[in-house]
Amino acid sequence: MRRACELAERGRGSTSPNPSVGAVVALGSTTLGEGYHRVRGGAHAEVEALRDAAARGNDVRGATIYVTLEPCDHTGLTPPCSLAVVDAGVVRAVVGAHDPNPRTAGGGVARLRAAGVAVDVADDAWSQSLIEDFGRAVARERPYVRLKLAASLDGRVAPRPGERHWLTGIESREYVRELRAACDAVLVGAGTVRIDDPLLTVRPARARRRPYVRVVACERDPVPRDRAIFAPLEGYARTIVLAPAGARARFAELETVADIVFCGEGDRLDLALALAALRQRGIASVLCEGGPTLAQHLLEGGFVDRVDWIVAPALLGGPDAVAALAGGPGGVTLRFDRVERLGPDVLLSAVLAEPSGGTLV
Repeated sequence: MRRACELAERGRGSTSPNPSVGAVVALGSTTLGEGYHRVRGGAHAEVEALRDAAARGNDVRGATIYVTLEPCDHTGLTPPCSLAVVDAGVVRAVVGAHDPNPRTAGGGVARLRAAGVAVDVADDAWSQSLIEDFGRAVARERPYVRLKLAASLDGRVAPRPGERHWLTGIESREYVRELRAACDAVLVGAGTVRIDDPLLTVRPARARRRPYVRVVACERDPVPRDRAIFAPLEGYARTIVLAPAGARARFAELETVADIVFCGEGDRLDLALALAALRQRGIASVLCEGGPTLAQHLLEGGFVDRVDWIVAPALLGGPDAVAALAGGPGGVTLRFDRVERLGPDVLLSAVLAEPSGGTLV
């Protein structure tokens, strides 16, 4: 299963909106074949592993298949993987995690068992983490949202408003670039674009089946059209600007450099509608690297699924220092499940529970 998870990681960023899945076919301690889901529309992990076994000249009849996610049991862009496993003559399946997609939801396991295949569901932690974004996205009409925050030990991001300030080390910046590569889109607020003028690319550049998407959320006013985020780049889709519907005239000048998505009816951006619009465009996961205001609005609205808080070994202090969250949302409870050193920094990663009565508990 560990090997299957390693294989699944290779598909991150290219399978969306499908999950990342890996599979290994083995007889005892001998690997007969292995594979992973490479790209949406292509063969799923189970089929890739069975094909790999055939290419090696290995007979899989009587073997066990280890797969990180329950084999699908419906026809989509590809036939059901549960049927492929049964037809291959595999006698046992070890499944890392149940499929949260209602179209399968236990159907794959049921079909295998009905055909006489022994099935063990491992509830494997790594397998579960591979589908965290997929599971939350299929359950709602908005993308999975991962919020990245970087702050000093006293919770500040800059010594004073409007000042660009590097806090974290190279290891943390590399970690964030990996997060960008794994998500369908990276989202920032207008303030971040005005102050930092980020390019928001994945470096070093790498091949990806789905183009990267960069998104700017403008609460009221547009950003200058000469910002780096609007530069056309190979492998990147046209930048999306989320704008309030009542401000069409003010955003007209950006139409030549970006796709403008107007959300709501008033003069302020409706984040719920903005995220729903991204989902309708096929964006299933978003990494938010926005500033204090956007981060606060996302948390207050109950739109965040996971927080990655990177703490730098510094104390900024001072009366003008900018807090990581603009005002700080109340009633938010985090459940930390990962603490890790990133060079001189510390990563605290946590999930947020579903909103209940308007409060995250």
